[in-house]
Amino acid sequence: MRRPFRLADTVTYVVLIAGLLITLAPFVQSLLTALKTPEQFASSPVTALPNPVTLQNFGDLLARYGFLRAALVTLAVVVTIVVVQVSCSVLAAYAFARLRFPGRDLLFWAYLGTLMVPAIVTTIPLYTLFAGAGLRDTFWGIIAPSLLGSPYAVFLLRQHFLAIPQDLLSAATLDGAGALRTLWSVAVPVSRPIIATLVVITAVSHWNNFLWPLIITSGGDWQVLTVATASLQTQYNGNWTLVMAAAVISLTPLLALFLVFQRQIVRSLAIRGIN
Repeated sequence: MRRPFRLADTVTYVVLIAGLLITLAPFVQSLLTALKTPEQFASSPVTALPNPVTLQNFGDLLARYGFLRAALVTLAVVVTIVVVQVSCSVLAAYAFARLRFPGRDLLFWAYLGTLMVPAIVTTIPLYTLFAGAGLRDTFWGIIAPSLLGSPYAVFLLRQHFLAIPQDLLSAATLDGAGALRTLWSVAVPVSRPIIATLVVITAVSHWNNFLWPLIITSGGDWQVLTVATASLQTQYNGNWTLVMAAAVISLTPLLALFLVFQRQIVRSLAIRGIN
């Protein structure tokens, strides 16, 4: 039998569709602007469709303004940080959740307390240390502050590892598995949705990171996409078609990443426990 029509359902769908349109509108507008020439953008309404469609802005960014190198640098930075940071976070979270050692809980809460410290507070000390070590304008200077785990990731993974039944881990121990073997063969496989979600969160966070790369580099060889995009707004007198093309280039990999991991993200949100 068909469910009877309810006015509340209609109102709900109208609100959801309106929210969807409001959310997507800036992205669609960015794409439409990126496909226009500067002359079209200046002479037509903002919402007008590009006529004719042009890819000149994308070609100029990649060929003339070094955006291909900026994209490769950003990709290398993000991949390195994601692999090392998530790996370190998994190891630390498992130790805090399942291993016993003196001062474990005190150390965990002290580490978690660093979440309360704004990042801007540590920026000047970090810059002083890295500049003194000769790491300005280097790849390692960009990635080093973010490599050794994240308090948020460690907290999330620790809570998940605590929810794994002890009998499951004890069975691996009885089979002769050590702590690392148990982590790799038991804890990690049942935690894939959470780990995949952390991969996406970490990748998006560092793909969009602007302040630290701006401070530790001075452009040139190690300029990342966010800094390169910001420089277009001043260096080229606010050429918005060029800026929107840069925004589209920056956004596309993130959309692809979400499409790859969307099932894992939904599964991580649906987890209520492990049976």
